[in-house]
Amino acid sequence: MKTIVAITALACISILPTPGAGAASQDKRTEQVRFAGNAASTIIRGKLKGYQYIDYRLEAKAGQTLAVTITTTNPQNCFNVNPPESEQSMFVGSTSGNSFRGMLPDDGSYTVRVYLMRAAARRNESGSFTLKIGVTGKPLAALSAKEDALISGTPFHASATIVARHPFDPKAVSCEAFVIRRGTDGTATVETRFAGGMKRKILFVKGIPAASDAPDPVTYTKKGDLNTISLGDDERYEIPDVLVFGD
Repeated sequence: MKTIVAITALACISILPTPGAGAASQDKRTEQVRFAGNAASTIIRGKLKGYQYIDYRLEAKAGQTLAVTITTTNPQNCFNVNPPESEQSMFVGSTSGNSFRGMLPDDGSYTVRVYLMRAAARRNESGSFTLKIGVTGKPLAALSAKEDALISGTPFHASATIVARHPFDPKAVSCEAFVIRRGTDGTATVETRFAGGMKRKILFVKGIPAASDAPDPVTYTKKGDLNTISLGDDERYEIPDVLVFGD
C-alpha cells in the first residue's frame, strides 16, 4: 500500500545540545541497565564531576511505561531521556524537573543521560545522585508478516509519501512515513522521516495518538478519517486512518 498523505509540520525542530559539549571523550561513560529477576525497576547510585556524564541504556518496548526519578546533592544535576538511535531528547530535565513518566512509542534501546548543567560543569562542581528507573506495562507487539505483510527487508507494514512543511522552510518537501502495525484495531507506530535525518515516532493505541518521542504532549483532533496531531505548539501532523489501520 502506497498512499499520498499531506502532513503539515509547524515546527522549528532543534536538536538539544549534548550536556558537557566540548568535554574529553573520557568524560562520557555508558552503562547497560538490567533488572534483577522479575523486578520492574532498579536503583542506581553514582557521582559526577565537571563535564562528566553517564548514559544508562535500557531495552524497552512500544506501549510500555518508562519512569525515571533522580535525587541529588546538586540541584544542577539532571537527566534527559533519549529515544532509540537519537540525540533529540524526549525529556529534558534541566527544564522539566527531576522525574519523568511516559508511554514509549517504539521498541529499542532508550537512554537516560545523567549530567551536570553547563554552568555547574564549567565550575567543576560535583553531584552525588540516586537514580530510579522502572519499566512497566505489557508491550504492544508488532503484527507478524503472516498477519500483515511487511515491506521486504524492513519491520514496516506499509509506507506513504508525505509532504512536510516547517516555518523555517516555506517550500513543501516530500518525505516518507512508515508504519509498524501492532494490532488490527489501529494500534501502530508511525515513523516520519524528514530531510536531514530527523525522525519522529508517534504511537497510536486503538486509533488514538497516545505517545511520541517528542518532549511535548500529544494532542489531536479528528475530522473524517484524518487525524491532526499536535506536539506542543511547534509540530503538527495530518495522518489518515488508512496508514494506521491498513486497507
